[in-house]
Amino acid sequence: MARLSMLALACSVLLPVPGRADEVEDYSGLKLSLPYAFYNETFGATGGWVIGRIGYPQPNARVLGTVMAGSEGSQLAFLMAQDLRFSGLDRLFVDPVLSFGHYADADTYIDGNPGFPGQRAGTNGSDEDNFLSGNVSDVFSRVRFKYLLPIGHGRDQVVPDYKVLDGELYSGATGAESLDPFGSGRSYLEVRPFQRALEIDGDTFDGDIRTNGLDLAYFWDNRDFPYNPSRGTGARLQVSRDFGLFDSSDSWTVVQAEIDAYRGYGGSAWFRKRVLAFDFWTADTPSWEIDGEEIRHRSPAYTGATLGGLWRMRGYPAQRFNDRSAIYYSAELRLTPHWNPFDSWSAVQERLGIEWIQVVPFVEIGRVADSYGFGELHSDMKWDAGTGLRAWVQGFVVRADAAFSDEGLRVQMMIGQPFQF
Repeated sequence: MARLSMLALACSVLLPVPGRADEVEDYSGLKLSLPYAFYNETFGATGGWVIGRIGYPQPNARVLGTVMAGSEGSQLAFLMAQDLRFSGLDRLFVDPVLSFGHYADADTYIDGNPGFPGQRAGTNGSDEDNFLSGNVSDVFSRVRFKYLLPIGHGRDQVVPDYKVLDGELYSGATGAESLDPFGSGRSYLEVRPFQRALEIDGDTFDGDIRTNGLDLAYFWDNRDFPYNPSRGTGARLQVSRDFGLFDSSDSWTVVQAEIDAYRGYGGSAWFRKRVLAFDFWTADTPSWEIDGEEIRHRSPAYTGATLGGLWRMRGYPAQRFNDRSAIYYSAELRLTPHWNPFDSWSAVQERLGIEWIQVVPFVEIGRVADSYGFGELHSDMKWDAGTGLRAWVQGFVVRADAAFSDEGLRVQMMIGQPFQF
């Protein structure tokens, strides 16, 4: 798993499409079952399968699972659910996630490479080859408990009633009416226990990095349709704490803030929808202590103030940059053309039901640093730029993003739009 001045963006009004109400569908009840293939440096040539359902096992709940295996010997199994509820606790939603991964000859940006004495891996000025290679086992789990506050769109409607037409929201928007959380959007208080264990077996390092703790957050989701927003904003404030209990490698505290914003520009001769999306994210580690050459009470490189990978700075490897503090900005232009090439493939459409594709040019800038200073975080920033190809498949956004940076080209594949995952 980044936006402050953007809250003032104006919002366009979503209007129903006249004369097509008979084609409107409930968002619940959609099913995804899709094979896929891709190539990257960690997995090599890779094949996998993803399965998802919306409205199961409860109205508006979502479940998603995937397995994949690559020619380089890497495998991954991932399972998640969103918006599960307990009987009698109507306003409490639960989002569990479980992942098991084994990565052959993977790169991890942590200290220990003998070729870079005196240089800390993952810093903004660190060498791109300053990493440890080896077989990596990565197991993580987390369960987010979200309490919906009785304000805004959450006052009278606990479970949203989204209606979609041609893969776009037709009615049931749950935000973007104003910038007042008491009158617009859905506000949550969140508690998320987490656990992650990274075991590395390499030539120069053999050990593990473990963390256990809690995330505490307030999330204001003021977007019209969270799964593919056209207008509105989202804001999250979060404090993460590992208390050093159980088998944690160290105790630490990280504070994060994120804001995203969306502005729709309607259609044009070529595109049925054009949406400009912004994201801002920042993080700091107040527990950070330097004792001689040792840094204590820092979060692991795979969490906290880190950039690179699926969500932030997609032109760099996962966790390429990690330090005490970080800042990140991104802008995307999500273009949905009138033309859908899958309409010409009736056999594919009968199975997948791809309602639209998106072409998404994007740019990102970001920086990590060993202190939280506005000037330092905005100097010598890293950047990347790229294009995404995305599709609406049975109620899920499937995306592939290719981004160039000064360290090469990266292709990232995932379910769901970036920002506020």
